[in-house]
Amino acid sequence: MTIRWSLTIDCAQPAKLARFWALALGYAEKPAPTGFGSWEEWFAHHGIPEDEWDEGAYLSDPDGAGPNLSFLQVPEPKVVKNRLHLDVQVGGGRETPWEVRWPRVVEAVGRLTAAGATVVREDDLQGRPDHVVMCDPEGNEFCLV
Repeated sequence: MTIRWSLTIDCAQPAKLARFWALALGYAEKPAPTGFGSWEEWFAHHGIPEDEWDEGAYLSDPDGAGPNLSFLQVPEPKVVKNRLHLDVQVGGGRETPWEVRWPRVVEAVGRLTAAGATVVREDDLQGRPDHVVMCDPEGNEFCLV
């Protein structure tokens, strides 16, 4: 039996970072919990002060296959390399022929840099480009494969 899991990302600007990752992954804002018309209703019901309502953002896979993502505001900035990173398989992953996969990776690099990501480096495998290491708008590393 598998166990459902989610990923929480500490950040400075939850809503901004959630918008970036929604674009990168094809995710959408997570619907408010059952019985509530909005997240604001849920926050109010649970007594969360209004000045804290923008301290988090939540995404989910519209198809229900991937994990939920939470973005939580923290006071400290990111200072070291991630010990965990995402391999975003925009090209279909390495099982997809390189001639099909690589143009998809290149397109995604352009789309995500326009949304605030930065390219760290392009790595080669067997003499041709294989994946691109990038950072999201807050410096969290990920790879496009």
